[in-house]
Amino acid sequence: MIERRRLTVTGVVQGVGFRPFVFGLASQYDLAGLVGNNSQGVFIEIQGAPASLDTFEQELVAHPPPLAHIETVASEILPTNDDTTFAIVHSQAQATASTLISPDVSLCDDCRRELFDPGDRRFRYPFINCTNCGPRFTIIRDIPYDRPLTTMANFTMCPACQAEYDDPADRRFHAQPNACADCGPQVFFEWSEQKKPAEFAEVEEQSDPIAQARALLIQGGIVAVKGLGGFHLACDATSDEALATLRERKGRVDKPFAVMAVDMETAAGIAQISAEEADLLTGTEGAIVLLRRRVDSVLSGLVAPGNNAVGVMLPYTPLHYLLLGADQGAGRQSARGRMRPGSVLVMTSGNYSDEPIVKDNGRAREWLSGLADAFLFHDRDIHVGCDDSVVRVFRGHELPIRRSRGYAPFPVKLPLQIPPTLAVGGELKSTFCLARDDFAFMSQHIGDMENLETLQAFERAAAHFQEIFRCAPERVVADMHPGYLSTRWAERNAGSARLLKVQHHHAHVAAVMAEHGLDGSRPVIGFSFDGTGYGPDGAIWGGEVLVADYSRFRRVAHLQYVPLAGGDSAIKRPYRVALAHLWAAGEPWDADLPSVAACPQSEQTVLRRQLERGLNTVPTSSMGRLFDAVASLAGVRQVVTYEAQAAIELEAMAAEGVEETYGFDVPSVVYYGDPAAINASPVIRAVVADVRAGEAPAVIAARFHNAVADLIDRLARQLREQTGMECVVLSGGVFQNVTLLALAVDRLDQAGFQVLTHRLVPPNDGGLALGQAIIGGLRADAYVSWLNTSSGGAIRCV
Repeated sequence: MIERRRLTVTGVVQGVGFRPFVFGLASQYDLAGLVGNNSQGVFIEIQGAPASLDTFEQELVAHPPPLAHIETVASEILPTNDDTTFAIVHSQAQATASTLISPDVSLCDDCRRELFDPGDRRFRYPFINCTNCGPRFTIIRDIPYDRPLTTMANFTMCPACQAEYDDPADRRFHAQPNACADCGPQVFFEWSEQKKPAEFAEVEEQSDPIAQARALLIQGGIVAVKGLGGFHLACDATSDEALATLRERKGRVDKPFAVMAVDMETAAGIAQISAEEADLLTGTEGAIVLLRRRVDSVLSGLVAPGNNAVGVMLPYTPLHYLLLGADQGAGRQSARGRMRPGSVLVMTSGNYSDEPIVKDNGRAREWLSGLADAFLFHDRDIHVGCDDSVVRVFRGHELPIRRSRGYAPFPVKLPLQIPPTLAVGGELKSTFCLARDDFAFMSQHIGDMENLETLQAFERAAAHFQEIFRCAPERVVADMHPGYLSTRWAERNAGSARLLKVQHHHAHVAAVMAEHGLDGSRPVIGFSFDGTGYGPDGAIWGGEVLVADYSRFRRVAHLQYVPLAGGDSAIKRPYRVALAHLWAAGEPWDADLPSVAACPQSEQTVLRRQLERGLNTVPTSSMGRLFDAVASLAGVRQVVTYEAQAAIELEAMAAEGVEETYGFDVPSVVYYGDPAAINASPVIRAVVADVRAGEAPAVIAARFHNAVADLIDRLARQLREQTGMECVVLSGGVFQNVTLLALAVDRLDQAGFQVLTHRLVPPNDGGLALGQAIIGGLRADAYVSWLNTSSGGAIRCV
């Protein structure tokens, strides 16, 4: 008996070797039929004995190719025909269907061996790839994923590459970026117009472009390197002089740079690496992993000033391996115990601070010539700019800090079906989310939405997502903040789609709920702690305790408002925030306090007048600002040059093993009453007392972290007593702080709570769009105030 079936496979099944896998599986079980791509996924027609067909389907799901991710397999019976062979057929485009797209992935072991094999025809070819590795998302113009619809369309394969591409038994069968030195992309070295080659005469002696760039880096130069998703600015990570020059040119005073180490041995020489962190470093995503820096590291102190963490990644493209000299033993120690030159490079985004990553050669010449001494270009176009991802490990799991290359555009599976929805995110760490049915496609990191360049990059990326995922939004969801560029864009561009606005901290809580698969039928206790979020009462929220599901939230507690004078100027000068907290606590501005000493007398006079009269001030309940205030009072940081710098340095400083704590003034939380205002004044007064007693800043930092964790535990217990709720959600940028996160989770675990933290999207505003999407996708109409909106009240959906 012969039977024929049609299988429709959805998921990440294009560009990952799925069709050759199906071909081989069909040959193994002596089955006839065909396989092809369409805009929905992969379609298979398979014919043979029913038992063989059953085994084929089981193997298809159980052992797919390494990069494949099967979502569904639908099977239907077809009439049999005269097929006696199995074939791969041409792709079929469908106007309304879409498929999942693979992120860009790191060079595989097989290609790496070939890269350094003198006998291989691709020896030292910087664009070697196969169906198991290489570019995907960044080169796709449209679906289905076939070469003519990618930026490889201009490169015609030579006979040898074409033979590999056509051979079902070959590892490069239907590998769309397949190429070699005879027919594929090429690299070339070019001096910046503003630099003089005479400064680096030895570079001119090199004939190979990569060797020229490597020689320049070893001599202390800065090179703009075109990679997978855009340009990096590279320099020697052990050179103070090179780092100082890069910081001066880029206008990046203190913000940490990421480094790329040639191999794991080298990485272990600069940072402490756990087994879980090693898995992330060597994973196909190729992310930057935040690690604890070794005290004997040879890295320049200018890589990450004031920070005991360092962001490390390994080479993820063949060009990177060659640039770092992976074939020259560059990672091994010299006889004197120092790292060999060029084995660890700073690799920071090719842009000026807060702008999108540069991806095009012409744009790089225009924008990066003032930053780099030279360029290492290639002629394979990058269609989609995609910055590096940043992750850290918490309790053995990933904690994303920036979700981008290697992850985007792979979706988050939603627990509920929603209509086509575009959520535009917030202002900082901008990402958007295009969602439909039970898929939420999170964009790559765009940047801080504070300038025209980032807005334009956002527009291009959003249009591209709508095209490749065949999704026209019926709803557009934005933050409630009227001044956000993303909100203004949504207001201008919603068109016929319904425009909805979601409260910032509710979106944070909903993002955690969504990634953990909660259906929203039961509310959770949500702690949403960050620096800035717009409240419906016009205040700046950021120390929020919510009881929430997807349709509504109740603000049950928050940090008591403190006036923030001067807006951004206060955020950039933590001493101003500290003085505001001192004023609110009734503490005098005595000159023995570091915060007061840092504030000029003339500024103190103006600031005091503002606080007393309410001039140019806005009330804030921000936990992020409280961290700033404590960092300032403890003498850790008075002026910041990047977001959350004071809080990051306070965490880095916190001593281990300290059990003492400070105490907030916490009124009883009444679930159905007005929000409880948590008074931080006792904490401020205790910090002041410790400073005057000469207590070490590390101890003050530890006691403050303990106090915030105790606050979370106490409030959660109060709410459980009143409501019976057992599920606690922790979100917001403050929970990037793994010291606080660990302390809070320990306490909540011991109290028997179910604790949910981020694992798929960042706790900062980079994950905001996911929460916006599921709230907006499920909501019938806009938020309205209910009860006392002047104090935050409770918000419900009507």
